[in-house]
Amino acid sequence: MEWKRDWGLTTRVWLTGLLLLLLYLVFMTILFVLFPSASIWLFVILAVGMGLVQYFFSDKMVLWSTGARVIEEDEYPELHLIVEKLSKEAGLPLPKIAIMQSPVPNAFATGRNPKHAVVACTDSIMRLLTREELEAVLAHELSHVKNRDILTMTMASFIAMIASMIMQSYFFSALFGGRNREGGSWIIVWIVSIIVYAISTLLILALSRYREFAADRGSALITRNPRALISALNKISGRMDIVPIEAKAKVEGANAFFIIPALSGNTIMELFSTHPTLEKRIVNLEKVEAELRGY
Repeated sequence: MEWKRDWGLTTRVWLTGLLLLLLYLVFMTILFVLFPSASIWLFVILAVGMGLVQYFFSDKMVLWSTGARVIEEDEYPELHLIVEKLSKEAGLPLPKIAIMQSPVPNAFATGRNPKHAVVACTDSIMRLLTREELEAVLAHELSHVKNRDILTMTMASFIAMIASMIMQSYFFSALFGGRNREGGSWIIVWIVSIIVYAISTLLILALSRYREFAADRGSALITRNPRALISALNKISGRMDIVPIEAKAKVEGANAFFIIPALSGNTIMELFSTHPTLEKRIVNLEKVEAELRGY
């Protein structure tokens, strides 16, 4: 398999990352100008600690939160064969495989690197999709692993974590009568933190959408069958509309990991979505299909 880059998509990913880096540098400069003391380092250290926990224990945390269970080969032999075949095509070591008991048809991948990856799917998606469609979905998840998206998103969320902690610190300190001596400076930092948090969140969401496009592309390249993923996305999206709201609410915490978010209603604004719209994903896959056919 030849892993061809989409340079337009790659450029957008790097541009978003650069904007996050610039935002971080500006934010940290403001903090150190207003507070040259060591107290600011506490927020940085806490953010680094949270990022490391998220990075090293992401697989266990996601499995625990979703109730997914790592399975042995003899439990779901066909699923193991599919993942093993796709892993070889993608040039990846065989990941752990997990099953999640849920009426929400979905799949996700987690893990800090290819050697510590977990690929999971719900029991309902296995009943909903054909083998080719399931292969396309699992190839999408393996593409996240190959692209090291857990590392990418963990690094991207660093600045948002710092801004969030400063916002909360100011709020609780002001609530209990603190920040009196440096009130003016802290008000400025609080306002800047809100702005930085809002901008960084929008950039992270944009980066997340680009990673989904990249994973869709990766699936098409691994399976050489983008039509199968288009069909799978349409089926999952259609079934999601009739899944009980209570069932979707149980797994909504993992929406950022799913191939299609389990939302109870329509997204208010595409700008605040972790995933591209279904229509845009299909257009993207059709472009890959044309590329594979040499058009």
